Amino acid sequence: MRRVVVTGMGMINAVGHDKESSFKAMCEGECGIGDITLFDTEGHTVTIAGEVKDFDPETVMAPKEVKKADRFIHLGLKAAQEAMADAAFAEDFDKERFGISAASGIGGLPTIEKNSIILNTRGPRRISPFFIPSALVNMLGGFVTIEHGIKGPNLSCVTACAAGTHAISEAAKTIMCNGAEQMLVVAAESAITGVGIGGFAAMKALSTRNDDPKTASRPFDTGRDGFVMGEGGAALVLEEYDSAIARGARIYAELIGFGESGDANHITTPSLDGPLRAMKAAYKMAGEPKVDYVNAHGTSTPVNDKNETAAVKELFGGKENCPAMSSTKGQTGHCLGAAGGIEAVVSIMAMRDGIIPPTINYETPDENCDLDIVPNQSRKAELNVVMSNSFGFGGTNGVVIFRKI
Repeated sequence: MRRVVVTGMGMINAVGHDKESSFKAMCEGECGIGDITLFDTEGHTVTIAGEVKDFDPETVMAPKEVKKADRFIHLGLKAAQEAMADAAFAEDFDKERFGISAASGIGGLPTIEKNSIILNTRGPRRISPFFIPSALVNMLGGFVTIEHGIKGPNLSCVTACAAGTHAISEAAKTIMCNGAEQMLVVAAESAITGVGIGGFAAMKALSTRNDDPKTASRPFDTGRDGFVMGEGGAALVLEEYDSAIARGARIYAELIGFGESGDANHITTPSLDGPLRAMKAAYKMAGEPKVDYVNAHGTSTPVNDKNETAAVKELFGGKENCPAMSSTKGQTGHCLGAAGGIEAVVSIMAMRDGIIPPTINYETPDENCDLDIVPNQSRKAELNVVMSNSFGFGGTNGVVIFRKI
């Protein structure tokens, strides 16, 4: 089987506009959650989110092109530009052997909402001609491939909060099956809109701690009351090992395992069995190595955090055998389809720098979440193998494992 390595990364989220500033902020326990400014929250029961502040889409697209793309595409383009620059390809790289694997849980929800309002208030003739191409999930990959001239496989994953992780495994499969030499994974989400926040709030999925947004997302804490919506993007360049060596690329990590599963249980409530089977599949593929750190899905919801803790304990044969595990959603909020991409980058950077980012806002222990979650303060550690978990509505699960080489 062809080996797959990571040779470039990029990231943007509520605590930073690039991978280095974002990771530093996460490790320092900074929180990017605050009052929503992207829309008028009057009448909403939830008024907080992890917004990407001070982001100008004209820094990634020509001004006349900005209106042709939804905000999730703007964020994805930013992350992709950073990852491609980080990978440092020569100008004459083989673009027909370079593909893309894009991901978003919802796609252009702000654009859908805006044009739905236009339809009902101004009529169908006033709908933007850019509506459809700016809202489609696969247009994230489309815009990125046009910018970079990438002509290989053009794939997209739309698997809710597991989409970013599934995009990584799909890209890896393409390389392993010799469908490409390199694959750019791009995951992005921007669903902080009236209908987005309103819809998740109607499901009782979101935290209502509006009076204290910085502590609203509190994974594994007994006082957790739901997730906080975030937005952002991440990108990883995956490359066949021999190709990376031949061009003298810097290799961050090797992808040694991935696992996927379905719960077949409930459309929104996660099971324990489904995530466990995804973790087992990834762990078996990786050769059952000593895992030094798990970046948890850790949403700050009552059911997920309890189930994920139990699944990790079962995977590793009891609490005493489990590695350190933390969730960075307290810092960024839950970035839905972008979460898996962001958290894969975070996991690899933790391994690179030998530091585990903390689970912030941890105040009151929960007996059902009794693992070492690196509470409130980052921790220096020798990390050689890391795991990242993502689980989504519909019972869709994805897990990836990386190794330092």
